[in-house]
Amino acid sequence: MTKADLVEMVTATIARTAGPMISKKDCARVVDAFLEAVKGALAEQHNIEIRGFGTFKIRRRKTRMARNPRTGDPVEVAARPVPVFKPSKELRALVAEASEGATPPAAR
Repeated sequence: MTKADLVEMVTATIARTAGPMISKKDCARVVDAFLEAVKGALAEQHNIEIRGFGTFKIRRRKTRMARNPRTGDPVEVAARPVPVFKPSKELRALVAEASEGATPPAAR
């Protein structure tokens, strides 16, 4: 799903529930603003908790040794912050329930 698909779904949901009160262009601005708010909060090292959906956090990766795939020489990878997403119990249950009803990719 792309951001354009997400905007389309949100616009359709709003139109179904509240009538055609918001244009697709306005909905795209709302989606963009939400994503910018998430990015900004993570950039400032803040956690974001959305009840029923999940939590975005910044986790600190430790310094580690890796190998250069071309030469095989060991290379030290510095410690760094990485964004992580932890889904809520409700979202995990919803995904598990949806996948139980779907056919496995090999059976298609």
